[in-house]
Amino acid sequence: MNPPHAEMPELVKNSSLYKEFLAERDEILRHKWIESEKAGRDIGFEKALLDWILKYRSGWRSTRAKALREESAK
Repeated sequence: MNPPHAEMPELVKNSSLYKEFLAERDEILRHKWIESEKAGRDIGFEKALLDWILKYRSGWRSTRAKALREESAK
């Protein structure tokens, strides 16, 4: 069983890898909600995940990387 976010070590919570995972998961959940609303039913996480990966992941990662580079340059 995975520990709740509050019980995770600070090293994990502050890692860039974990932050990227959380940001990507939020985008997938947002996509799931939008597509479920369009379908009039819950499409499920797996369907939303695969659809998001195929349609949006590459562009999302590029946009996010650019924004992070610009932010760190300030």
